[in-house]
Amino acid sequence: MTLSDLSTPCLLVERSHLERNLRRMQERADAQGVALRPHTKTHKSIALARRQAALGARGLTVAKGGEAEVFVAAGFEDVRLAYAVVGHDKHARLLQLMDRARISFCVDTAEGARAASNFYESHGRRAEVLVEVDVGHGRCGVPAGDPASVAFAAFVAGLPGLRLAGLLTHEGQAYHGPKDGEDAAQALRRVAAETRDALLHLAAALSEAGTAAPGDFEISLGSTPSMTHFENGTHAGFTVTEIRPGNYVFYDAMQVNLGSCALADCALTALATVISRRPADGITRLYLDAGKKVLTSDTGYRTDGYGILLADAATLRPFPGARITGLSEEHAWVEIAGDEAPEVGARLRIVPNHACTAVNTQETLYLVDGNDVVETLPVDARGRVA
Repeated sequence: MTLSDLSTPCLLVERSHLERNLRRMQERADAQGVALRPHTKTHKSIALARRQAALGARGLTVAKGGEAEVFVAAGFEDVRLAYAVVGHDKHARLLQLMDRARISFCVDTAEGARAASNFYESHGRRAEVLVEVDVGHGRCGVPAGDPASVAFAAFVAGLPGLRLAGLLTHEGQAYHGPKDGEDAAQALRRVAAETRDALLHLAAALSEAGTAAPGDFEISLGSTPSMTHFENGTHAGFTVTEIRPGNYVFYDAMQVNLGSCALADCALTALATVISRRPADGITRLYLDAGKKVLTSDTGYRTDGYGILLADAATLRPFPGARITGLSEEHAWVEIAGDEAPEVGARLRIVPNHACTAVNTQETLYLVDGNDVVETLPVDARGRVA
């Protein structure tokens, strides 16, 4: 099968780029002495998770219980929810998985931790949890530098239905871009170092309080941008034990703009067809059959439009003077300077702004080698958002 056999719109994964991305991140984890526990929210694919495991990944990360169910059913035996789990129904589903796999999840409030403890104690179990820590992203998690966070961890450690396994964070502030005077690499190094040090110092404070001990306490961090420049370290006997990047398998336009990859590293593209063409006033407007439901409307640091239109898929060379100016549900709106624009019926490839949300809209990814389709990859955990 070749690309011409595929109906558009669809998502393609360039095999050589995928394999290079997987190998490089595993090599980085190995070099820094940490386990790579990849976040599957990007690909949601059993086949790709198995590729990661074959290269040396230890365990998987998911966001939701529904994703955990998919991967445990496929035989994965160590699954971590990097998410604060709240709700009797959610815990009941995780309990069903615990006889088949090591399951762990996050807590960050006394109410949530107490409810989880009560649930698992009532079923004669102790669930493995990590305290989620906020290191500057401003989302979930206890503040890294707040003495109350030490007290909270001690509270969790004392609950009968839980076992405190460690600390976990997502340094989402890596997506904010450089501060004044920084270049992209300096910004990512800063975030990686600040995140590492914040968790190590909190772990040391927990040790002084008698809540944690080096050698038996996990310290888990990860975002794809910060992992580009991650270097491990030690403090008071503690070290980072695992990293959890997800987007690195494919990369996307946001990652390119953040400096965490080059455009040539992007493995995921959308294949779309020109369905209408309108030349006017020195600009040709094209309309493609891939809209919000494929490319998504996500934007990020320095993104200009809704993806990068390619002139040459082999080299990932951008189309000169082209900009995807808007999306409706089923259309991409493209402007190209001049009259030398593709005709109706032409097929074009686009690097999406955000690979994770694009993949979740699709039932299948197509692994390609140039013009050849070499494998179909079901998006097994698609839509598992609960």
